[in-house]
Amino acid sequence: MERIILIGDSGHSKVIEDSIRSQNRVIIAKLDDKYNKNTYEHQVFKGPIHLIKEILEDDVMVVIAIGSNSVRKQIVERLALPKEKYAKVIHNSAIISNSSNIGFGTVVMPGAVVNADVSIGNHTIINTNSVIEHDCVIEDFAHVSPATILTGNVKVGEGSHIGAGATVIPGIEIGAWTNIGAGSAVISNIESNTTVVGVPARLIEKEGLA
Repeated sequence: MERIILIGDSGHSKVIEDSIRSQNRVIIAKLDDKYNKNTYEHQVFKGPIHLIKEILEDDVMVVIAIGSNSVRKQIVERLALPKEKYAKVIHNSAIISNSSNIGFGTVVMPGAVVNADVSIGNHTIINTNSVIEHDCVIEDFAHVSPATILTGNVKVGEGSHIGAGATVIPGIEIGAWTNIGAGSAVISNIESNTTVVGVPARLIEKEGLA
């Protein structure tokens, strides 16, 4: 039974915990810098993040259970672990095409659908009931929020956040570190480092999430 250390202990991590347990894997530690002392709760170790080097063993995997795209990237850079040490977490209710590719440290939440020839990068979040249609490419550290629909051949750049319930029509390219507002309809390409909202989605800010 695979053992996992979670980095981050908050609301987002609770959903990841459920997904891990749905795969019959075991969480042995939750590390978060909000903890200023070491404790055990229900046989799970809790303490600050820097302790990972002390408790990480060869057969233990790591998941960064933090919703912020930029913070996930910062922690990956800070830990400097081999990418193979990061577990892929896919809830057993998710539907994943055999021809898709999912990166290290990426989490796929309950009810999500990842269809044919999709490529998803490392440390990306595919959230509850989202749909990623054929031939989409989602780069590292992105977050596709609950009930989002990416139709065919959509590209999402590094670190971008697609808000809950947004829809992106086929063939669209969304740049890096961009924020798509909840419920938006994206019908044209979106530049990097921008924020867009609405139906259709329109630019409201020239700085994104980086």
